[in-house]
Formats: sequence, C-alpha cells, structure tokens
Amino acid sequence: MEWSDIEDIALALLEAHPDVDPLTVRFTDLLRWIGELPEFTDELHLSNEKKLEAVQMAWYEEWKDAQ
Repeated sequence: MEWSDIEDIALALLEAHPDVDPLTVRFTDLLRWIGELPEFTDELHLSNEKKLEAVQMAWYEEWKDAQ
C-alpha cells in the first residue's frame, strides 16, 4: 500500500481503530498509525498535509458508514 492508495489506507485504519472518530486524530498520530499498518510500504517522509487530509476524510466517510 502506498500514498496513492487512499481508500485502502482508510479501510485499514478503520479496521485497526474501529472506535476512533477520524476527525479527532491529530496528523502526527495519523502519520504514525499509517506507518504502523503492516500493508503500508511507502515512505512516511513522502507525506504532506494534503495526503493526510485525504486519508482522514476517506477514513471518516468509511467510519460514518460503519456507524
């Protein structure tokens, strides 16, 4: 999984943290959690605010649907 796999990252985060409201997660924690995903193979230093925001919003949409 790489930064371009926004939906896959969001689904993996939902699975790893099902009870967390994604909008309450700071970007520093989000970056760490993405790096902890076993499927994530991209370089963390390639992240930026735009990518993290895209992941957070995709995760939020999946989280809302799961509620």
